[in-house]
Amino acid sequence: MDTYAYFGEPVYVYSLKEGINDGFLTPFKVQQIATTLDDYVYTADDAVLEGEVEAGKRYAESDFNNLIEIKEREAYRVKLFMEMVDQKQKAIVFCASQDHALAVRDLINQYKSHTDPNYCVRVTANDGAEGERWLRVFQDNEKTIPTILTTSQKLSTGVDARNVRNIILMRPVNSMIEFKQIVGRGTRLFDGKDYFTLVDFVKAYEHFSDPEWDGDPLDPVVCEQCGTSPCSCAIALPAACAVCGLLVCECVATTSPCDECGESPCICEKKTKLVIKLADGTPISSAQFIERLYGELPELFKSEDELRAIWSQPDTRKKLLEGLEEKGYGIEQLAELSRVIEADNSDLYDVLAYVSFAVPTVTREERVSYQQDKIYCHYSDKQQQFLSFVLDHYVSQGVGELDKDKLPNLLELKYDSIRDAMDELGAVPEISQMFVGFQKHLYADLSR
Repeated sequence: MDTYAYFGEPVYVYSLKEGINDGFLTPFKVQQIATTLDDYVYTADDAVLEGEVEAGKRYAESDFNNLIEIKEREAYRVKLFMEMVDQKQKAIVFCASQDHALAVRDLINQYKSHTDPNYCVRVTANDGAEGERWLRVFQDNEKTIPTILTTSQKLSTGVDARNVRNIILMRPVNSMIEFKQIVGRGTRLFDGKDYFTLVDFVKAYEHFSDPEWDGDPLDPVVCEQCGTSPCSCAIALPAACAVCGLLVCECVATTSPCDECGESPCICEKKTKLVIKLADGTPISSAQFIERLYGELPELFKSEDELRAIWSQPDTRKKLLEGLEEKGYGIEQLAELSRVIEADNSDLYDVLAYVSFAVPTVTREERVSYQQDKIYCHYSDKQQQFLSFVLDHYVSQGVGELDKDKLPNLLELKYDSIRDAMDELGAVPEISQMFVGFQKHLYADLSR
């Protein structure tokens, strides 16, 4: 039920930010964590234990523990946050499903330093009265066991546990309302509780840029190991849900038919889940990622000149990136690598050249500044104006703006229509030749 639709707009709104500033709510910090298995593309080395894998499909965060399961991935995430948090502090872990919450509970109890078997318990709808009993014990600030609860949807609202120091997100949170509710589980005041930590495996931090967000976190948590953030190391009651059988549905809610099964609500959980066993056994840290990349890059190009020649042509650059993705180095992983080597604003070419040949990186803006005279001398005034527009997009957005399939969009942005662009720049083949041709000058050797 839509509360606003039923009761109307609220008479008064008291924001999270105001509550924190006025001392009625606890502030929070965010610990962002990224690994090389945040998404997954099947490779022949990995074993399919159950289900059918879709070759070439990139399984995203929303697919994990719904459509696909990789035990090593979950174990690695649990190990990371168990090493990061104070294990004596109370925490709630939000999981993708009730089964996932059960698996994460077992993993936490494997990695815990405490000897009590009930250190971590699951509290979901399926746990019934026993789950409610454990929840009441958890809410008792005099009790230390259980210390961690795993759940899926149940604990996002209505849990008054004042001493929660860590909220761990192991599933996407697509609703701003739910995100605020989950953050609210940690904002209760408690003696000695200066802040709580949101451990974010699922890029929920992106909600902070949403205009609807009303309470900024404290300065991001910097990893002690790698020194970076994110870490690189009278309304009728509704009918019962057709999937989980509950009045308050615990499934992932959908307002339209599921893209995978075509049903609403989604019944993907009823399908055979794809279970993968990784060939190498575990995701890897940023440091291991770089080490592995050092070993495999020479198979793709032997010298900086060869890399430059490949990268200067949109078609060969695309094939190189596809080759890297097949080896497990997709765009997101390379972007993470850029952050690790402090080259966020550099071209991916510079990142690869740095890792492969120790070539100092430059930013995209610096590259354009150094090379624009070499570029413009080959083109007319009108062509230069368009290329200047393209380069501005390249500086702000990245090398993806130089893909050939971006050319029509760039022309329409600049000239309103392809016909108007042709009036300024000539026939389409000529425009395409210019768009591809200038790139060899952009990536020319900066030392010459």
